[in-house]
Amino acid sequence: MKKINILLAMAFSFGLAGCYDLDKMPEGVLSTAEPFQSVGEIRNYVDRYYESGLIGQGFMAGGGGGMAGQDYDSDNMSSPAANTRLMGQTALSSAGSLSNYTYIRDINYLLNNIDNCPDKGDVEFNHLKGEAYYFRAWYYYRMFINYGELAWVDKPLDPDLSIMMLPRESRTFIVDKILEDLGNARDLMKEQSNSASMRLHKDVARALISEVALFEATWERYHYEKEKNKPEKFYDYTLSESDLNAKIESYLATAIEACKQVEARGVWKIYDTGDLANEDYRKLFETEDLTTNPEILWFKMFDGDKVGNSVTRYLNTGGGNIGICASLVDDYLSRDGKPLYGTDLLNLKKNYPDELDPKNRDPRLAQTVAFPGQRMQPERAGKPYTMTWPNLAGDGTAFGTNLTGYVMLKHVQIDFEGDYLSEYKGTTPAIQFRYADILLNYAEALAEQNGAANASEIIRVLQPLRDRADMPAVDFDREYNTDASYPFKDLNKYVQAVRRERRVETALEGKRLKDILRWAAAEELIIGKRPMGALFKGSNLEGQKEYAGLKLNLDENGYILPVPPASMPQGWQFKANRDYLLPIQERMLNLMDGLWKQNPGWGN
Repeated sequence: MKKINILLAMAFSFGLAGCYDLDKMPEGVLSTAEPFQSVGEIRNYVDRYYESGLIGQGFMAGGGGGMAGQDYDSDNMSSPAANTRLMGQTALSSAGSLSNYTYIRDINYLLNNIDNCPDKGDVEFNHLKGEAYYFRAWYYYRMFINYGELAWVDKPLDPDLSIMMLPRESRTFIVDKILEDLGNARDLMKEQSNSASMRLHKDVARALISEVALFEATWERYHYEKEKNKPEKFYDYTLSESDLNAKIESYLATAIEACKQVEARGVWKIYDTGDLANEDYRKLFETEDLTTNPEILWFKMFDGDKVGNSVTRYLNTGGGNIGICASLVDDYLSRDGKPLYGTDLLNLKKNYPDELDPKNRDPRLAQTVAFPGQRMQPERAGKPYTMTWPNLAGDGTAFGTNLTGYVMLKHVQIDFEGDYLSEYKGTTPAIQFRYADILLNYAEALAEQNGAANASEIIRVLQPLRDRADMPAVDFDREYNTDASYPFKDLNKYVQAVRRERRVETALEGKRLKDILRWAAAEELIIGKRPMGALFKGSNLEGQKEYAGLKLNLDENGYILPVPPASMPQGWQFKANRDYLLPIQERMLNLMDGLWKQNPGWGN
């Protein structure tokens, strides 16, 4: 059989053609000129995507990335420098290539040749085919978040420029195709009742279906509300208002149904031993082996030897050269389930750490941000580091400084038995989906669909999260924050409540920016604001001997500023008419001869 030319259009257009011989099949995984003659060969091919198709691989100083470092690109966490995108300083010249098309090209090759396998149709064959559909949907979804409209390619293309020149499709067209792939994945993959295989399964596909559908429903709703009378339109402007609203309702229904299917199986539940002192919430994020944890649908396990990460290395002295922002801390409810603001909140801030104390606040806060007296290292270390006061002065290392007075505890392996002082020796798990994600997607979709009519169901769905935290059940009236300074004061009480619950439950998991983008919320949360830490001047922190002679950047009210004010004198300057999407490379636009246009606000 003649080898198939498989260069993908986008790979060519982005100048990636040099990476591939036009007369070669993907290298390193296929043993014959007629590939996929066995299930084993298919499995080896698909296994490659279990690395690039996962979220979170480690942690770097300064909030550089990974499962514990991604929220630095939001109002949850700060590094020492202002985030480029939030500052509106992304340069057109820095536009990246749409490199996921390379993965998509290889998956298309598999899906278009997989029926060569004599075992087609058996359980294992079907499952692996489902995994391929999942990963194709995943790679498209990640590009879609950043770039919006895309060209949908689902088969290998001959290397003829006239064939490869494909236009960008509308947002909802792409989402529908992603959901179609995920539906195929769900139907083909096996059902599982735990994450022991660490492979994909039906409920992971359902989880991503709920996420994608909710993402686009809220993106379309909130961007349309803000942009329908503006020239820059980030929503699907190809649809009429009535058709767009119908799409939104359809996506919400899809998200709800996917969550219902996961819940109905009855095999997943929120990890809760019933003993608050055991810190069940925090332990999820430090436990190396989660294969028997009933909350975890899918995760990546590190062994600390061949494959490890540096999360604990950078964070177990309370530093990491990052800091949690007051914006996040302030969003946690009081212990009796009320929002805190004004004088009540200020009085707690004056006597650090009263605002973190689980006697005063939702206990998830003290399991996310270290409370003084919290041990951060194993007892066997001789002098285990116990956090007394935030390490604002640093310890002489590149990663020993805390920038805000709020120290990250979530993700730190306190009793890690391995070499926590060396790079890539930690085993903090990379959780991909947990049952809490299902409940949060379910509750938000219900609130967006009709919060008033679905109120009792939202309360029921979120109850396991409240039970684990030993917090009162959701009460929309009690929790409704109408303070003039609260960014979401104008939202209805149902949507406001589920957004707060999402922020608190998923804090520091790298999900906040995606929420800000889909809610079109940069105007409320980002523009003109700045990352801010604990109250220093005017609190008991100021007089501690640990800080004698320490020069901190403070705002006019005495709050710690992790980013020097000179570098962001007007706060974040995110450009709402541009920065919700990243730019397309100009080279791509030129090669496509007018078939592609630049994203809004970036010219062309």
